[in-house]
Amino acid sequence: MWCCTCGCPLARLAAFATENNMRVAKVMAEVGSGLDGHRKGLLAVLRSPDDGTIVVEHRDRWARFGSEYIEAALAATGRGVVVVDPEEVKDDLAQNMRDVRIRMCARLYGRRSARNRAEKALQAASEA
Repeated sequence: MWCCTCGCPLARLAAFATENNMRVAKVMAEVGSGLDGHRKGLLAVLRSPDDGTIVVEHRDRWARFGSEYIEAALAATGRGVVVVDPEEVKDDLAQNMRDVRIRMCARLYGRRSARNRAEKALQAASEA
């Protein structure tokens, strides 16, 4: 079971797992954005072959982009993901606002990353 600590109590995830006859072997909680690909807790869970089924509250808190690819990779190794609240917001306006926010964050993080790489390259070139 994994949780991004998005406000969903771990007890709710544990109760869901128990109600659905899932044995809770490990509980992992992490504070981080679904846009961040360098979350140590999530990466540890994904790398561990011992973690069979990963239980998450909301799909978009687990991974903003590419959750389908992650699920397919886990399925190829006999593992899976169970989303407790699979319902996403169906309201068009709310969905559009969510999409805009996600794209703006992705562009912001992409620019910051590119700037940091450029600064490191310039620093390495000046030291050489």
